[in-house]
Formats: sequence, structure tokens, C-alpha cells
Amino acid sequence: MTSIALAEELLLLAYDDQTGKATGSRIGLDLGMSAAVLVDLALAGRIAYVNGNLVVNDPTPIGDPIADLVLAKAAADEPHTPAQWVQRLRHNLRNRVLQDLIERGVVRDVDETQMGHIHVHRYPTADPAYEAEIRKRLAEALITDAPPDERTAALATLLVATRMEPALRLPPEEAARAHERLEQIASGAGFSGTMNLEDSIVRPSVALVVATLSRAISAALGTPKV
Repeated sequence: MTSIALAEELLLLAYDDQTGKATGSRIGLDLGMSAAVLVDLALAGRIAYVNGNLVVNDPTPIGDPIADLVLAKAAADEPHTPAQWVQRLRHNLRNRVLQDLIERGVVRDVDETQMGHIHVHRYPTADPAYEAEIRKRLAEALITDAPPDERTAALATLLVATRMEPALRLPPEEAARAHERLEQIASGAGFSGTMNLEDSIVRPSVALVVATLSRAISAALGTPKV
């Protein structure tokens, strides 16, 4: 199966397969999806974190319409901080990602608009294979000792930053182990700069982008309620 964009992976994890409704923090998901677009560009070697800003070091498109549009804007615009980028990109991003998934038959658009003006849409899963692959990768990383590839490590780190851990829907007997592994990956798999990078498969350039974006999301969401 062809891999899908990180922003799409986050969205599929956040939406209930049956009801088609988003779970968890709406703003958290939107910020996380914004960051995910930028992480995909970092994974492809197109952007880097330099002197406090995200900058383009290769303007060549990667073949994803949304990411390529962001890349073109970033190349033509002045540099912005990670915090500025996640706020700039989040507006209407979810609708664009949903539309792409609908067109590819991954989710369905169930229109429950009432009285012609109260617009209500649900997006239940149409093709479960994509989300199944995402959850399989995460499970292997979180409930086994298998080291995650850098893409899965980035996804796990965004899940922590956006407080989307409940979306994993793991059995109780696996939840504690998964939580511990999530924290390890997010804070020690090269993303915080505290781990010996020789022990991590994450490229330092990617780690910097993910770490700064994660901090920007956490700052935007504020202190979690207890």
C-alpha cells in the first residue's frame, strides 16, 4: 500500500471509524496536522530548522498537493518560526485533507445538513486498510521493543504533543506500556536532543524540526487540565 501523508494519518486516528466524528481536542488536531505537513517536508529533506526559523533548503515538490503548496509558499515567503507556521497552516487544512481522503475513497462524506443551513458532516471509514496499517506501525513501536522508523517516531511524537493518546484505543493491558513508550519516543528518540543520536534512527535535521514543532503545539495548547 502506498503510504499516506502524516496529516492524513493523524486525522484517521482522530476520527471514529463508525460514527465519522472527530474525537479529542479540535484545536490540537488542527495544530498537529499543520505540524505534520511540515514534518513530511523535513522527512523529504525540503525544509530545516535554522536560527529559530523553518527554512526551505530544497524547493523541489515531493508529490503531495498540500505539502507542495506549503513548500512553494515557504520558498517565496520570508522565514517563519515553527509556532507561526502551525498557526498559519491550520486554517481550513482539515477540510482540504478530508476532501482528498474522500476523493480517494478512504473515508465517506455523510451529509446530515438540517434545514438547509445547519451544516453537519460525518466522515466514517470507507477503506479501513490505511488506518489498520498506521495502527500496526504504532503498535509495533509502542508495545514491543522494536525501534520505530523515523516517520513512525515523528507520528508518535505528534500524538503526544497534541494529547491524542486516547485515540490509540489500546487494550488496558497494553495502555501503560504504550504510554511509557510514547513518552520515551517523544522525549528521547532524538527529538529532545537529550539522547545519544547514535542510538536513534532519526536524522538530527528531522529531529530538530519535530522537536520545535512539538514545543510550538504544546505552547499553543497550554497547560493540560487535571
